[in-house]
Amino acid sequence: MDSVLIVSNTNTTLGIISDMLNSQAFSRIVTVQNCAEARRDLIADSFDLIIVDTPLPDEFGDEFSLYAAEQTDSGIILIVDGEKLYDISPEVEDEGVFVLPKPVSPEFFYQAVKLLIASRKRVSYLENENLRLQKKIDEIRLVDRAKCILIQYLQMTEAQAHKYIEKQAMNLRQSRLQTAESILKTYER
Repeated sequence: MDSVLIVSNTNTTLGIISDMLNSQAFSRIVTVQNCAEARRDLIADSFDLIIVDTPLPDEFGDEFSLYAAEQTDSGIILIVDGEKLYDISPEVEDEGVFVLPKPVSPEFFYQAVKLLIASRKRVSYLENENLRLQKKIDEIRLVDRAKCILIQYLQMTEAQAHKYIEKQAMNLRQSRLQTAESILKTYER
């Protein structure tokens, strides 16, 4: 994680949270004091972690955290008064917002940040794996289309078409995908 957006209307809270986060490996910490500024920053930039300390002067902060969850893939921590915790939590937790009660101890805050970092890394890994598998599926579909073209136009069997694509890819020192695309360009119009 590289960047953090802290939304809090009190300078002491901003300072405390910034100090706690400076012990982590964050390269950039941006602090704002209301949700309007935070929304502008989200439009202009992306953040790995967003921390919202409620209440804020222009709105409570829960609506902003929902907005951030919808618009970004940032990890979001919403800090609320202990007595409002059970009212706010059900509203925002289904959207992936992590809610902490005030006052929050440095140890508990540190653990929450670490948990959020770990879960974001895991989700990022799974998203990358999903993209890799999707690309592989797309490649298989394209190669299968090329095989069908060879079967249709050159009366090859499926095994012959497969072998032809493999051999062409090897002889031309290109991927099966590039070979399949070349076959499709030749025969499809």
